Amino acid sequence: MAKPVVPPETRIIGVDCATDPKKVGLALCVITEGRPELREVTTGTTWPAIDEQVASWASTPTLLALDAPLGWPALLGESLHAHRAGAGFEHAPNAMFRRATDDAVAQRLGKRPLDVGSDRIARTAHAALSFLARLSKALDAPIPLAWEPAPIDGVAAIEVYPAGTLAAQNLPHSGYKGAADSASSLRSELSSAIAEQLSFDAHSAAEMARTDHALDAVLCVCAGLDFLAGDAVAPNDLTLAEQEGWIWVRSRRA
Repeated sequence: MAKPVVPPETRIIGVDCATDPKKVGLALCVITEGRPELREVTTGTTWPAIDEQVASWASTPTLLALDAPLGWPALLGESLHAHRAGAGFEHAPNAMFRRATDDAVAQRLGKRPLDVGSDRIARTAHAALSFLARLSKALDAPIPLAWEPAPIDGVAAIEVYPAGTLAAQNLPHSGYKGAADSASSLRSELSSAIAEQLSFDAHSAAEMARTDHALDAVLCVCAGLDFLAGDAVAPNDLTLAEQEGWIWVRSRRA
């Protein structure tokens, strides 16, 4: 099957989502007729500043790649809808708290995403969805989720998972977060590996080494590139994925 054709000047904005705006990582990549080019990497300060920055970047067809769950398990919603205090549940915890995409990623890559139904990641998901709603209002346009690597009309979004993207490339996917010298050193090594997929300058490399939020934002961009290239694994059950969300990550490299 032929690879999808990505129109020149398509943009990918990687967003390492968080509840604290100062921990949000942002990365802008522009796809030209040559290699994808990382134009800017930064971290947030306030939500209004983040919203304004991303809105200014989304000036041409843009794919937003967000590191946060964008939906909740279908069985969780069904079970809680009619639940009353003191009553038991019909389903096991994993069936209620984990999504189909979480199980798919864990099975393929041996790296399990956090359970959005039972972990603090739910607050990050809420922050990410609130961000999308504000951005849609700022752009005065809907931001649908993308479900296939077709040319983007306006702005679309996908859910990604930086640690899974690293695992898929057989790169270290733990130990790179935090302020320790060893973590910073590992981030420098990972940024060198990322340079095989897209171009960036010394300032961007330094920013990735400085903070894991910047590196994760760039890894979101890499996942977006995999999606647009048709290399990310699509859901078997699209109807369920449209309800729960889907993590776009490629299969593990040979």
